[in-house]
Amino acid sequence: MSKIYDISQRIRTGIPVWPGDCEFSLKPTWQIEPGSPVNVSEMTLSTHTGTHADARLHFDANGLDCADTALDAYIGPTIFLDISKQVDGTVLPEHLSALPTKCERVLLKLFPQFPHDGWDPEFPAFSVEAIELLQTKGCILIGTDVPSLDPQSSKEMDAHFAVDRAEMAILEGLVLDDVPEGQYELIALPLKIEGADGSPVRAILRTTE
Repeated sequence: MSKIYDISQRIRTGIPVWPGDCEFSLKPTWQIEPGSPVNVSEMTLSTHTGTHADARLHFDANGLDCADTALDAYIGPTIFLDISKQVDGTVLPEHLSALPTKCERVLLKLFPQFPHDGWDPEFPAFSVEAIELLQTKGCILIGTDVPSLDPQSSKEMDAHFAVDRAEMAILEGLVLDDVPEGQYELIALPLKIEGADGSPVRAILRTTE
């Protein structure tokens, strides 16, 4: 029987968000009481809250939004590596030496322990060369536990544009602390939101044995 690993952040009041971005909130619109048979809530959140997919529109004014983003990359065979002890600031090609010659989807753990209760502005980022190496391996999706492929201070978004040239999909903010390295099936679909530059996802890994 296969095992499922939930690799999503819990979206909740106080969840850390990119500095200056919209804080998450949830408040009742209707509550079960005399005259109301249901609970219904109003939710406010950023398109990049928690575990999320970046649409091309996030970093390219002419890029596709979430509603028009193809879903193929977000479902299928995946390899997961923990390189958190190797990386000092930037993911380089040499950090990816354990990957096979061909890999469609790659998830990389960069935080020694995921920072659920705080924001780490010095999170590791990706070099263009690392993205280009993944492209040579046929990678169509890169996923990671950090909130962005580029440094927090970046204005050029070099890693994002390298991913765009390679026609890869992006998942960020994964929670990978309790997952053994290995091969899995990934399921992490973005919502079909017209005009959205990103979308929270419920990301899971399922064992293939």
